[in-house]
Amino acid sequence: MEIRPTTDQDFDVFVDTLHAAFGRFPETPNEGGGGVWWAALEMDRGLLALTADGRPVGTAAAYSFELTLPGETLVPAAGVTAVGVLPSHRRQGVLSAMMRHQLTEVRARGEFLSVLLCTEALIYRRFGYGPATYTAQLTVPRHRGALTLPRARGTADAPATGSDTGTGTGTIEVLRRAECGEILEEVYDRYRRAQPGALSRPHRWWAVGAGQPPISPAPRYVAVHRDADGVPDGYASYSMGESETLTVDETIATDDAVYTALARFVLGHDLVAKVVFKHVPHDHPLRWQLADFRAGEVSGDMDWLWVRLLDVPRALTARGWFTDGELVLDVDDPFLGEHGRYLLTVRDNKADCVPTDREPDLSLDVSDLGSIYLGGTAPSTLVRAGHIRAHNPDAATLADALFRAERSPHCLHWF
Repeated sequence: MEIRPTTDQDFDVFVDTLHAAFGRFPETPNEGGGGVWWAALEMDRGLLALTADGRPVGTAAAYSFELTLPGETLVPAAGVTAVGVLPSHRRQGVLSAMMRHQLTEVRARGEFLSVLLCTEALIYRRFGYGPATYTAQLTVPRHRGALTLPRARGTADAPATGSDTGTGTGTIEVLRRAECGEILEEVYDRYRRAQPGALSRPHRWWAVGAGQPPISPAPRYVAVHRDADGVPDGYASYSMGESETLTVDETIATDDAVYTALARFVLGHDLVAKVVFKHVPHDHPLRWQLADFRAGEVSGDMDWLWVRLLDVPRALTARGWFTDGELVLDVDDPFLGEHGRYLLTVRDNKADCVPTDREPDLSLDVSDLGSIYLGGTAPSTLVRAGHIRAHNPDAATLADALFRAERSPHCLHWF
């Protein structure tokens, strides 16, 4: 078997092989070649697995993203995608060979993080990936969707006034997706730079309509929120479906007050029986803002972004930290056959991470380090699950304090 990089000339073969691996047929792109999720593939980052006689039997690819770390640090990350092996060649080592080849190439590009969305949770942990962000769906019956007024003194949110719905200091305008592409791109970029766990959406994605709504050209209405100066600072992309259900693809807001205004707007939409908010973080305040706390039904609770560290010292020193302390981490990477012990020292929001021969405080697999890296999974949870070994009674408590983020990591981007 041969694994080789792809070029632009391999595009059609790559797409056909990938779809065959999942028993599907490609959709028809629009006239410009866009409007399908694979339109943004970077063919210089693709791989083809070929049999001895040159037949393609497997695919893998990566996107060039920026990932926002705790502390609002932006770092390059390889977004693994389009991984598939023909049913006739599964369980023959094709996938493992492609993953090892890909991780080698990611390192060669100087990237120390790789991320992916996991179709099957059993597959990617053995390659060193761990679930790091989580998402859920919140369904609210419209007749029970009233939001309470803030009780805390000094809260800026207020009931909407004027012909548009807003926070009292802004307005909301309803546009069609085709009318506001530049606004969506700009607002999302502002949002993702401050949100731990968020990925960039390169301009090419918007230009070719790759991905899911609202990036894709699928018909959508968009509620665009503008601040008091008329500057867009949030949006909600939505559509009406069967049974009078309004589904919000995603809500992007630069602060909580803007999110509240957008939520109030869609919850007040006429001729709607229920509103479904997709991709709501676990600790989002929206459920608490409902006058009827039980009105919000949480479903689809699942992992989203999986993270894989390829250079432990670089990764740990890249993110921001919010508690001082020291930990010795003993990290095992069985897929790449690597093992390291590192002294992590945090002072004044910065970390130093160096090899050490000191006794470890925590012993963990690189996939577990990926899970706790963004602050979305408490190390103590994995200690209690039997995945991380704590060598002293205080190690898990200190690790929880060290690895926390300024707010829960969350990723909306689908790739």
